[in-house]
Amino acid sequence: MASSLLDYLGLSPRRGRSESARAGDDADFGGAVAGLHTDEAEAGPLNAAEDKRLYRIKIFGATGSILLLIGSLGTGAIPVSQNPVAGMRLLSLPSRMFGTALTMSIGGTLMLVVAWLLIGRFAVGRLSVEVFHGATPQRRMTRRQADHTLLLWIAPILIAPPLLSKDIYSYLAQSAIAYIGKDPYTVSPLNGLPPDHPLYELAGSVPNIWKDTPAPYGPLFLWLGEHITALTGDNITVGIFLHRLLALTGVAMIVWALPRLARRCGVSPIAALWLGAMNPLVILHLVGGIHNESLMLGMMLVGLEFGLAAVDSTHSLSSTRWRRLPSATGWLLISGAAVIAMSSMIKATSIIALGFLGVALARRWGATVPALRPLPVRQWWARSQGSVLALMRSASLMGVIAVLVIVGICVGTGLGFGWTRTLSTGDIVRSWMSMPTLLSVGAGRTGIALGLGDHTQAILDIVRPLAQLIAAAFIVRWLLAALSGRIHPIGALGISMATIVIFSPFAQAWYLLWAVIPLAAWASDRWFRLGAIASSALIATVVMPTSSNTTGIVLAQGLLAAIMTAAVLTALFFEERPAWLPSLGRHTRDE
Repeated sequence: MASSLLDYLGLSPRRGRSESARAGDDADFGGAVAGLHTDEAEAGPLNAAEDKRLYRIKIFGATGSILLLIGSLGTGAIPVSQNPVAGMRLLSLPSRMFGTALTMSIGGTLMLVVAWLLIGRFAVGRLSVEVFHGATPQRRMTRRQADHTLLLWIAPILIAPPLLSKDIYSYLAQSAIAYIGKDPYTVSPLNGLPPDHPLYELAGSVPNIWKDTPAPYGPLFLWLGEHITALTGDNITVGIFLHRLLALTGVAMIVWALPRLARRCGVSPIAALWLGAMNPLVILHLVGGIHNESLMLGMMLVGLEFGLAAVDSTHSLSSTRWRRLPSATGWLLISGAAVIAMSSMIKATSIIALGFLGVALARRWGATVPALRPLPVRQWWARSQGSVLALMRSASLMGVIAVLVIVGICVGTGLGFGWTRTLSTGDIVRSWMSMPTLLSVGAGRTGIALGLGDHTQAILDIVRPLAQLIAAAFIVRWLLAALSGRIHPIGALGISMATIVIFSPFAQAWYLLWAVIPLAAWASDRWFRLGAIASSALIATVVMPTSSNTTGIVLAQGLLAAIMTAAVLTALFFEERPAWLPSLGRHTRDE
């Protein structure tokens, strides 16, 4: 087994092979996964008829966002206290008509997803033609058109209540605990903000499952939350909007960095922007749900763009006058690594991006994998000395930057290193989206059905750590694939993020974006795009704004009415109709 593992990781000596085979040995590293990428040619702008279609789709998606806004007044995660629309005859109407609000929320989501799918033909091409056959569309929308569309779809969501999640209330409560001088990594909202505390209302809306758990988030995020609490006090509504502004800042970073990374990888920036930043999961969960993954991903991508711009540059990383000091390009590399390290202080997952930036730097310094692999052990050092030293230099630089930034944030914010003890807080949830958890719970239920007793927790305690070890082995594999040059570091990072999500003990709908967003800048293969499109659309529609009190019949009625509403509005927007009906402009056959 050990030899098989070493062989998989590319570190086993293989004797008796010809020098020609050894010379091409790097092809073994990520060769199959490398097929997910091919360079894409640029395409021209849309013609007049396509501009009209694009405009119609933009308005259709915006209509869906407006319906979602109205429905969210009844189905959104409205706070238990300080409900800003309570007592308002018109704005509180959706909360008194939950079935109607559910219909509008689901219908608006369906319209938004349909609009995203329709506008995809102007980014990656038609699904059944260009995407399926791996062809480049003749024309694409411009960056300006893509940006305007995204802003138009997001605008109604900005003033909506939190969508599909109550995590924002945990953010507010844990930030308030830090603001009053307590340790949010040891004190839960239940104990930190008791009923007699002036900020108690910030803890009142925290879901019961998280009320007695410490904060699992990084100190940089809680420090930002502290400053929001300092500005807003116990005003929940203003606190929500300021946190949404943070989420929007993260989305802006994604929009800025993603097309640049795509261009660096030879992928269409518009295609990457459409699949990554315009993804309905971004609009619904990162902006609507106000999740801090927005900041984590945005900072991670910005750091990667800074770092790779320096690594890919032909300029020296050291100053010409003082060799021990960085040049302007060297400072750009350090800035990129520092921003990635900062992103890990929002959520720790993004720290692995530092490893792939380090691999890119090591390759610039001459490191490669083939010199490590096919030789007998006694010859490794002679052939691999340069690669090992380059890797050690790169790893040391990345490690020093990470330590300085992380220690500086932990000490500077006054929150310390308690976050290292609470990273597994989310494991208390048995999420069906987590493969290890799903398999463990399924095995436990099978055991109960067979009369063997309930051993679900025991199975979880075994399977979850084992899954994480498997994920770690795969990530090492992707690091080696990037070091071999078979996979671009951005692609290897995206695949590693997908590995983390698949083997994570706890997963949520928006975790898919951890993988889809970086992969959108590198993977152009038809099967990746079809899979990413299908999974994004499916998860965006499957996760509905229901509560524990929503009965099956109410959900069925709301879903059926939403499908009918979306179908009727689709027909009104895109089918030909009599001239006397109001429209966005006559739809003629030559459009």
